[in-house]
Formats: sequence, structure tokens, C-alpha cells
Amino acid sequence: MTDPMHTPYGQGLPATPATTGEERTWAVLGHLAAIVAAVISAGWLSFVGPLVIWAIYKDRSAFVRQAAAGSFNFNLAVWAAIVVGWVMFFTVILIPVAIIVWGVAVVAALVFHVRAAMAANRGELYRYPWGITVLR
Repeated sequence: MTDPMHTPYGQGLPATPATTGEERTWAVLGHLAAIVAAVISAGWLSFVGPLVIWAIYKDRSAFVRQAAAGSFNFNLAVWAAIVVGWVMFFTVILIPVAIIVWGVAVVAALVFHVRAAMAANRGELYRYPWGITVLR
């Protein structure tokens, strides 16, 4: 098994032993819940879905816990980028830069969450390219 700390970002890692269909389903939901919550809340609550799934499964399944924690940590980084974009927006002169930051954050969130969900569906762990590590 590949060491997750030394694996290139965005590469699916082998699943933990005996990953069940239910665990894969919850791991997929852990990744996609962020997108759903972002759409419903205009981006402000994208971290809630992964946090709830992490809280429920943190002691039940290492696979689901790692998937939800990765999604949560990545969402914090995306959320921070969006907040930085708002700060730039209110400086008026940096409005074009703010729009670019928002665009990159939104596209990155969509692409990486979908890739992570696809890896989880295959029973593989996914390592996001960046994140603010709060949950493990």
C-alpha cells in the first residue's frame, strides 16, 4: 500500500482493507455534500456536509473518516480563497483579481470534489491538492 503522505496530489490511493459498499457510498457523499451545500448556501456552508459525515463516521470507518476529513479540509481552503476574494473586491482596485480568485476557487472545488467522489466510488482514498488541515 502506498504511503499517503508521499503520494502525488490528486492520485487515488488504494482503499483500506474490506471497504464495503456502504462505506464507499458515505465517502462519495462526504465529497459531494460540499458541492450540494455550496449550491444551497451560495458557498458559505460547503464545509457542513463533510463535517457532519466525519462526526458520524469518525469512529465507525477509517475510510469514510479520511474522505470526509479531506473534503472538509479542502473546503476550508476554498472558503478562505473566497473570503480573500471578497477582501480584494472591497478594495475596488483589485476587483478583476477577486473575480479570478473566485473563478479558480469554484472550478477547483467542482473538479477536485468530483474526482474525489469518483475515487471513493472505486474504493480509493483521494488526496486533495491543498487544504487547511483541521480534521484527520
